[in-house]
Amino acid sequence: MNLHEYQGKSLLRQFGVTVPEGIVAFTPAEAADAAKELHARTGTLKIAIKAQVHAGGRGKGGGVKIAGNIDEVRLFAEQIIGMKLVTPQTGTEGKLVRKVLVEENIYCPGPSDIREFYMSILLNRETCKNMIVYSPKGGMDIEQVAAEAPEFIFREEIDPTLGLQGFQCRRIAFNLGLSGQAYKCMIRFVDALYKAYLGTDASLFEINPVIKTADDRIIAADSKVVIDNNALVRHPEIIEMRDLDEEDPIEVEAGKFDLNYVKLSGNVGCMVNGAGLAMATMDIIKLYGGEPANFLDVGGSADSKRVEEAFRIILKDPNVKSVLINIFGGIVRCDSVAQGIIDAYRKVGMVQVPVVVRLQGTNAREGKELLDRSGLKVHSVIRLHEAAEMISSILS
Repeated sequence: MNLHEYQGKSLLRQFGVTVPEGIVAFTPAEAADAAKELHARTGTLKIAIKAQVHAGGRGKGGGVKIAGNIDEVRLFAEQIIGMKLVTPQTGTEGKLVRKVLVEENIYCPGPSDIREFYMSILLNRETCKNMIVYSPKGGMDIEQVAAEAPEFIFREEIDPTLGLQGFQCRRIAFNLGLSGQAYKCMIRFVDALYKAYLGTDASLFEINPVIKTADDRIIAADSKVVIDNNALVRHPEIIEMRDLDEEDPIEVEAGKFDLNYVKLSGNVGCMVNGAGLAMATMDIIKLYGGEPANFLDVGGSADSKRVEEAFRIILKDPNVKSVLINIFGGIVRCDSVAQGIIDAYRKVGMVQVPVVVRLQGTNAREGKELLDRSGLKVHSVIRLHEAAEMISSILS
């Protein structure tokens, strides 16, 4: 589950990570009031207005502004709230900005007095160890740094039986070129950040940039936090942070019916039981010249109701020109699935969209006979390559 910057920073603060003072605002008036409160707290006159969407590169898209007074805060908030923010991570369609983070500007007294670093924590799946990736070249795309100056990318792997060690925190601070008070603050920062990563069951913490201020404080100027969905049961307070407006509405609806759905850009709707089978189905669709429109795993209990809802969700995508249903009858019987498909087809009324059904496993032939006798616009096959060939002929 992705979190907004202000939500991620609230979690970081709980674990002792230093973050700027900030208040979220949903209207320009709220933004102005937030700026007044920040001025009273910190005495700062420089205020950052930051769009809150689940995407990086907000500054490049005009989603981050620095205001010098309350009137500018209100003006910039008016410009940002309600805009379609387009960044390299949103695609050309952009994302609607519904709120902003009004935050103290920590780039004071000036850019020449501060330094920017990159730092992230994630799991290295090859070594099965958590890994801290960091660089003295912060404030820019880490991919660009890796491509142009890989010698500035450092990694620190943590032994799961020992945890993060003091010497590792010191090595990170040393490799970042720090000394004195800043060196000590970075050691504390890294330790607190790793505790936050573990304590929230996160799959990714990315801070870009981490700031060394003019007075040698170390501050998380930004935060990208992704929480492991499988661990959310342990964190009801984090579940409440979920922003459904930032998620695909079809994927949200699919989740209500325990359907694993991911929208893609193709024209062949896919309904499969089992993630591995779904991946194989998408592969063979591409092999025969088609493009999958979605990943949809109905799970092992593919009953009539679940199939019906899956149909409805697939057809919400106007790009879908045909549907391929690929069911392996292991736990469920294929004739029961076939009857569910027939019932769902009649309820949904998919007259204009050709459907190809491939059933394999328990009672597969009985299921095919049911579909063949249904009189519906359903093409039933036994072998997967036959289904892919039929889909290809339908689209051509």
